[in-house]
Amino acid sequence: MSHSHGSSGSLRLVYPGWVRLGLVLAIGLLALATLVGLRALWPSAEGVAAAQQPANTEGVTRSTGTVVALTPLDCPLFSPMMDGATSGRTQCLTATVAYPADGPAAQVDLDLPAHASRIAQLGDDLTFVAFGDGVADPTYQFLDFARGDQLLLLGVAFGVLIVGVAGRRGIAAILGLGATLFLLVRFMLPALLAGEDALQVVVVGATAMVLVALYLAHGISVRTTAALLGTVGGLAMATWLGSAMTDWARLTGVASEDDLTLVSLASQLDLATVVSASMVVAALGVLNDVTITQASAVWELRAHEHRVSRLFTQAMRIGRDHIASSVYTLVFAYAGGAMGILLLIEIFATPYSNAITSEDIGAELVRTFVGGIALVLAVPFTTAIAAVLAARGQPVPPADESPADPALSTAAPR
Repeated sequence: MSHSHGSSGSLRLVYPGWVRLGLVLAIGLLALATLVGLRALWPSAEGVAAAQQPANTEGVTRSTGTVVALTPLDCPLFSPMMDGATSGRTQCLTATVAYPADGPAAQVDLDLPAHASRIAQLGDDLTFVAFGDGVADPTYQFLDFARGDQLLLLGVAFGVLIVGVAGRRGIAAILGLGATLFLLVRFMLPALLAGEDALQVVVVGATAMVLVALYLAHGISVRTTAALLGTVGGLAMATWLGSAMTDWARLTGVASEDDLTLVSLASQLDLATVVSASMVVAALGVLNDVTITQASAVWELRAHEHRVSRLFTQAMRIGRDHIASSVYTLVFAYAGGAMGILLLIEIFATPYSNAITSEDIGAELVRTFVGGIALVLAVPFTTAIAAVLAARGQPVPPADESPADPALSTAAPR
């Protein structure tokens, strides 16, 4: 951590030994505490298996097959506002699906609901479940379209584009993304199901994510460390504020049928605490964005300014614009994800003053506000840390770099 580079690679700063030692100790202690937390909270295989046991229903198997025929079917149209009662009839389809079984391929007929019938085509891959007790013939039920191939191709295109544009940084960013997904799937979610404290799990997991992701994507430097410290400060604020606001707004965590299913299958979960934890995860991405941008802005400005106060003031001009655009991002991300709920509000002409106080919309609004507050506070916090650290470093004169670059070295006399 002896040097730090600007995003353009044009500025190199060298630091006194006490600055380097202090940063190494601070990050070392943070990493050590995170490792201890991971070890203490990492769920055992037995705990995860016990949590998953209620969902492992005997006699239920899941399969995937290909649509080989479609037959029109008259089916009822259900109304959720009438306790599941029918509100008319509509045109659906019965899909004949061929799937691999013991021996030659088998076929099964699946009645598709109206929303699936509208887009089903020959050659589509469908997932379905078979219910049977081994005595009577099994019954089959459509689950969803199988989208594995499409998602794989889109993911490959995403990765190729990132690497093609960002080069080695893109590869590092993808590795960091993989590490964060590993922590989410293999640590955070199983630990929550195993009954560990939700806030402890999410704080430890989120800290581990930013430690790995930031240093992988942006390199080990003082600039990245400034962004990391700002991100951790924002996460701490989001954790405290999320917990306080969940209790103050009386959020229960039960806002949909999926939440009710989760309550019935995982009674050990405190869904209100899970809501608080989700606010921290939701804030994580945007915090990473603003903190690394602010740190990079300070380092670019350091090439022309060495006073802490001026560095802070000039970088905050950039930070204010970033805050404004990030607030739009938070709001639009929620609006896009909740489009179905918003359309229902319009259909039933529900006053928005009543709709926003419901559990499903209210929880999302609290999540957006908590993330926004953490974001707004993280910008000056990160900028201050970066300004202090950048001002402590001394630029390396270009002449000092010339021996290291053969292209800049003078030719030997003949």
